[in-house]
Amino acid sequence: MIAGGAVDADTHVAPASLADLAPYLPAYWRDYVEGAALRLDPTQAGAYPPGAVTVPAPADVATLRTQVLDVPAPGGTPVDVAVLSATSAFDVSRNPYYDAALCRALNDWVTATFLDHDPRLRGSIAVPSGDPEAAVEEIHRRAGDPRFVQVVLPVRGHDHRYGHRRFLPVFEAIAEHGLVAGLHAWGRAGSAATTTGFTHTYLQDYLAQGQIAQGHLTSLVVEGVLGRLPALRVVVAECGFSWLPPLLWRLDKEWKGIWREVPWVTRPPSEYLRAQVRLTSTPAHLPADPDELAEALEILDPASLVLYAGDHPHVHGDGTERLLAALGPADRAAVLGGTARTFLLERGAPAPPPGTRSSTTRPHRREEAPR
Repeated sequence: MIAGGAVDADTHVAPASLADLAPYLPAYWRDYVEGAALRLDPTQAGAYPPGAVTVPAPADVATLRTQVLDVPAPGGTPVDVAVLSATSAFDVSRNPYYDAALCRALNDWVTATFLDHDPRLRGSIAVPSGDPEAAVEEIHRRAGDPRFVQVVLPVRGHDHRYGHRRFLPVFEAIAEHGLVAGLHAWGRAGSAATTTGFTHTYLQDYLAQGQIAQGHLTSLVVEGVLGRLPALRVVVAECGFSWLPPLLWRLDKEWKGIWREVPWVTRPPSEYLRAQVRLTSTPAHLPADPDELAEALEILDPASLVLYAGDHPHVHGDGTERLLAALGPADRAAVLGGTARTFLLERGAPAPPPGTRSSTTRPHRREEAPR
């Protein structure tokens, strides 16, 4: 590994078809797939318009090397590490038992196809997020492999935000193993993308990914998950990042007046998010004017909060290149890999078992709510 090289925090891989996963599925589920004529869309075509996906996501390590690992990051920095995002299970089935089997097979396929063949690769544990109990089981099953660094969760697809108590066991398991919770764009299309219902154009749907991510981060703070689990780290992938400063400002402002409703939030919400959340660089929605760009980056502080991601094979314009070109050498190095090495690649200290208290964090209990 070349010291100081780039860490690509979001590189997509996908089986070419369900046939690739068949060796990792039990006989019952292989028969289920064949009998129901199920398909697996390696490009998740519903999530991207024509031209936004140049080639299929790599389905073998040779293709991944050619398209990602052996291609320098913007500015010519070699890629030391690529964190793989296998999101093929996001929008495949409404059968929770099949979802669990599919995620297990997908994780085994990623291990055998990629992680076992190149030391530069790290994995993301796919879990059936609609079934928290099965998700926890899969986290425990895979967490012993240090090459897996995060658990990937879709931002879209549930009637509850991730701060809801039903997801708490999932985040407890992630924190227990020192993993990162990766909230990745897209997910189940059967769930409305906005709080006022379904969108009617792709443009609205595309914009909604950042809005959904803001809702999840707000929920994780306000419903007490980040405070309850101070060891929990969260990476928001492929949802943009330029919306973060207004969110931090608004959260802190409103919390000052309404803090009594959430007594477990014991310090400004922005402090939880700045300490425990990072965002990937692609897509980068930034102003074109150089002066406005410099002002936006000064407010955002990307060296602390943004992780470089190529997001191969998805195309989102030149925002990431412009971001890196506008940064000084130290900040550019932090975004390209320095921050990711400490926040994403290094396993965090194991969290205390559920139910134990830290000396500085009050537990989130319902009886604490104002009456």
